[in-house]
Amino acid sequence: MAGKIIADTLEHSTAGSIATNYVVEGSAKVWANVNASGTPATQDSNNLSSITDTSAGVTTFTFTNGMNDANYASYGTVRRTDDSNGNPYLTGYHLPTTTTVRFTIIDFNGTETDSGYISMSILGDLA
Repeated sequence: MAGKIIADTLEHSTAGSIATNYVVEGSAKVWANVNASGTPATQDSNNLSSITDTSAGVTTFTFTNGMNDANYASYGTVRRTDDSNGNPYLTGYHLPTTTTVRFTIIDFNGTETDSGYISMSILGDLA
């Protein structure tokens, strides 16, 4: 049996209430915690179908359910498993599509490098 709930506000018995658009629009539609050192492995995720090690320092994330368009917000952080090359940073994403986003990680020398851990999230509207 399929059902439908229509509500403009959600209310908690002690924590107050919130408009449903904050829940729908403000929730991460895709998120992942990935060990990207060597062959990428997901530690935990939501709405992520695969991870591809595109090249050194470049990781592509493919969504299980696509986004409405490619104008979503993507965020990520990285952490090395050691400090031998300084602290890496995420340079952003390359030409996102409705089903994929690609991040590049650069070390302090400007070299693309794999990271021990990547945490990423996508905010926007699902298709």
